[in-house]
Amino acid sequence: MKAVILAGGLGKRLRPITNAIPKPLIPICGKPIIIWQIEWLKKYGVNEFVICAGYLREKVIEALGNGSKLGVRIGYVIEDTPLGTGGAVKNAEPFLKGEEGFFVINGDILTNLNPLKLKEVMLPTVLGAIAVTPLRSPYGIVSFDSNDYIKSFTEKPILRDFWINAGVYYFKPGVFEYLPSKGDLETTTLPLLAKRSLLKAVKYTNIMWKSVDTHKDLDEAEKLLKEFSLS
Repeated sequence: MKAVILAGGLGKRLRPITNAIPKPLIPICGKPIIIWQIEWLKKYGVNEFVICAGYLREKVIEALGNGSKLGVRIGYVIEDTPLGTGGAVKNAEPFLKGEEGFFVINGDILTNLNPLKLKEVMLPTVLGAIAVTPLRSPYGIVSFDSNDYIKSFTEKPILRDFWINAGVYYFKPGVFEYLPSKGDLETTTLPLLAKRSLLKAVKYTNIMWKSVDTHKDLDEAEKLLKEFSLS
């Protein structure tokens, strides 16, 4: 099985770290994010990777090479200018169009979810599946009664009525007809697929999941990896 890792972003919110290190190579618990991802997917039978690299790409290539040190095969698709998440996948079409299907992973997430569940829900009538997970509030929640007396405080609860895109996808090659040459999946391809009932959601609960976007996320990611005994 093949997976595409979207690793071309600038990581602006993680500066000054990303002035010298591309976000996928930022270490969490002593290991770069992208190596966490490769090792996670390898456990589920993914043995070939296409890395969509752009910013500081030479450092990504130097760190991963052809993948032999990790027991996988790695190829690279280079972006000379940022293409967005949709454009990046489109740029990788020559490596993927002959596949039955393939995974796409945002290059800034850490998770232990089972990606094979995405593949399992694929029907002849759909082109893709998205992992979704309950939204955790970034803030504490205050509850009070009808007289405005405070009853309780809940620190960053999971909001189980709301689901977020976990940044893990499975697509059939037919998706290339819907991908832009430049633009993001989230604002171009996914809404169009959803409108045409070509997209499935797979719910994941009680999993470890963290998107690493800010300096605060680095500390939270380390805590989660230790909490789930993954570090």
